[in-house]
Amino acid sequence: MSGFHVRGVLLPDERDTELWIDGNGRVSAEPVPDATTVADRGWILPGLVDAHCHVGLGPGRALSLDEAAADAQTDRDAGALLIRDCGSPLDTRPLQAREDLPMIIRAGTHLSRPKRYIPGISVELDDPALLPDEVAAQAARGDGWVKLVGDWIDRGVGDLAPLWPDDVLTEAIAAAHAAGARVTAHVFGTDALPGLVNAGIDCIEHGTGLTDELIDEMARRGTALVPTLINVENFPGIADSASKYPIYAAHMRELHAGAYDAVRRAVEGGVPVYAGTDAGGGIAHGRIADEVAALHAAGMSGAASVAAASWAARDWLGRPGLSPGEPADLVVYPTDPRADVTALREPSLVMLRGRPVRT
Repeated sequence: MSGFHVRGVLLPDERDTELWIDGNGRVSAEPVPDATTVADRGWILPGLVDAHCHVGLGPGRALSLDEAAADAQTDRDAGALLIRDCGSPLDTRPLQAREDLPMIIRAGTHLSRPKRYIPGISVELDDPALLPDEVAAQAARGDGWVKLVGDWIDRGVGDLAPLWPDDVLTEAIAAAHAAGARVTAHVFGTDALPGLVNAGIDCIEHGTGLTDELIDEMARRGTALVPTLINVENFPGIADSASKYPIYAAHMRELHAGAYDAVRRAVEGGVPVYAGTDAGGGIAHGRIADEVAALHAAGMSGAASVAAASWAARDWLGRPGLSPGEPADLVVYPTDPRADVTALREPSLVMLRGRPVRT
């Protein structure tokens, strides 16, 4: 097979360019003879990134591999060609071998305490002191990430509460780092955040309870935030279904009301922010463009919002862009998505590993 040819404005370089893709699906430094032109104008981006996704997780259950593959295909067709899977009860390694599905960076299975997370989808530790050993085990099973449940409703308290003592978190995160893995955590409220951030966690998911002091500390440490704003829109429904716990319900409504402001303050405070949908965790797959639009509405510039789901996110995750010799994972849009982020909803070309999957 000869290969393909794409012409347009390459982002973030902002230069007119011609990309040549060889028969092995990689970007070529030289023109490829007899290449087929699949896009002769438009705005070219490295493939989009969904930095918080759950391939293999459905509503409260593990999916089959076929169901998980269908979800990954939906993400792919929306332009998300790299997925950071933030916890799944399904071993999705067989999907990583499929050339027709996005690249998946796995975080293993969520780590939680008994009755402190969605039943049946996490490793539940009876004794919090077991966390460092289990973090090390999950680091060995994943692709460089471990996922903690940082807070969840404590029915004895009637509100969100931390799951882990601070000293255990420090030991557990150190164990992950020693194994070459990074750690992220689901956190809605404020109380669990100081222990996680001060223990050296690498990323916070959701982060609706961020204070200015915590933002300053995250910025100082380089701790990332993936706000999952389109999932935060579920908070009022969660509150409505929690009438037995009025303090918790009121807290969730308060966190929802302040979510966009928390992102704005985090961005202004210098916290690295990336786009993730929480697909599979109550959100349909294929909505990365909606999350980018939400980040933009929260105060990120158009360019920063797009970067958070493309080249900046790839750099954060240590995955290549569109340099010669790298896989040709790219998306093309008829108009500049930095000027109108809703353009991300309609790619004119999606190319995965050098093969057009949507034109």
